[in-house]
Amino acid sequence: MSVLDQHGIPVQRMRDAMLRQPTAAALAAAAAVLALAVVCGANPWTAAALTAAAFAGARVALRTAAAERIVAGHRASSLTDGRHGTDLSWHSIIDALPDAAVALSGTGRVLRSSRAARDLFTALRNGQTLDLATRNPDLLGAVEQALATRTAATVQTLERVPVERRLSATLSPLQSGTADIESPALLLVFRDISQEERLAQMRADFIANASHELRTPLTSLRGFIETLQGQARDDPEARNKFLDIMSTQAGRMTRLLDDLLSLSRLEMRAHVAPQGEVEINALVREVVDLLQPIAREVGVAMTFAAEPAECVVRGDRDELVQVFQNLVQNAIKYGGRDGHVDVMVTRTSGTGRARDRVIIEVRDDGPGIAEAHLPRLTERFYRVDVAASRDKGGTGLGLAIVKHVLNRHGGQLRITSTLGAGSTFAVVLDLKG
Repeated sequence: MSVLDQHGIPVQRMRDAMLRQPTAAALAAAAAVLALAVVCGANPWTAAALTAAAFAGARVALRTAAAERIVAGHRASSLTDGRHGTDLSWHSIIDALPDAAVALSGTGRVLRSSRAARDLFTALRNGQTLDLATRNPDLLGAVEQALATRTAATVQTLERVPVERRLSATLSPLQSGTADIESPALLLVFRDISQEERLAQMRADFIANASHELRTPLTSLRGFIETLQGQARDDPEARNKFLDIMSTQAGRMTRLLDDLLSLSRLEMRAHVAPQGEVEINALVREVVDLLQPIAREVGVAMTFAAEPAECVVRGDRDELVQVFQNLVQNAIKYGGRDGHVDVMVTRTSGTGRARDRVIIEVRDDGPGIAEAHLPRLTERFYRVDVAASRDKGGTGLGLAIVKHVLNRHGGQLRITSTLGAGSTFAVVLDLKG
């Protein structure tokens, strides 16, 4: 193992190099001192001592100079090696980036790309131009301008292959970039903003829908208040009629705000798994008994069939009550007068590592729902029949709440329906292991 000095140079290398230095200069210096001593009349012993000292001093000086030259050469070599290492290290940097990154030369050819970039542009290849990987004119035009003007830019593009997605591309010129095909001149970093745009659109739609739902009853209330303050002020019959309508509209707003608050709470707790234990037979029976008077008012016959075995799930009791209340109320309201609503709890055995499950079905014999509407029923404010839903006090948020609760509980909502034959909403939950 070689020993290094404080400069990082092997000591043996230093020693060998210094010993190989020529001694001619040291001998010449000693001879000069000897001649001077003789001319000055020094005795032979003094002259000899002066000559030996001169020779030794010259040797030390020469060795020191040699060592300094070696150190300087080693430092220069280290700097050169470091510079080349830096030039090569950008490859590793590109490879390590989690985002889609592409380094281009001054001629616009691909020098290096990250794995994410190759996944994004499957035709991307080193040594080829970028237009072989994408034909987007906005991106290619921005790249051309950035290479020509050496200015940074950001451009948004819409890629349709292999799937449609919106990308934000940041173009950053590199100071070391030249026209050399091996030197990086421009760095492109891509970010997929498709999900962000979808979420922004969902928020905008939600705000628009919520505003519309609130504006309708508020407009109605304002109109009735103005009427009561005016011509109907002294008309008891009209006053009572308008007050009843105002109470209905106020109740509608209250239900809407309650549902909005429920959704907000559910979204805040979406990542927190429920810790309670709930026996499904008892919970669903409680919901059915609670809603029996409402069903009788509209002539709906409601039955409940429990699972003989105990069905315990891990969940939040209040949230699960809300799920089954929404489903049973919908079956009563939209199933039609003088109809039937059947609520059934059944247990199924899991296969392999799958847990046993409990399935709670709510079935009505109403007009049914067209198949085209089924995928969107759990969207916020989505209604198959807007007017009918409002007339029956619906907010358009009930099934959205059901979906959020079941997502938090790791459950599923299965919807089947046939026009003219009714609908079935089935909740599937894992039983406690």
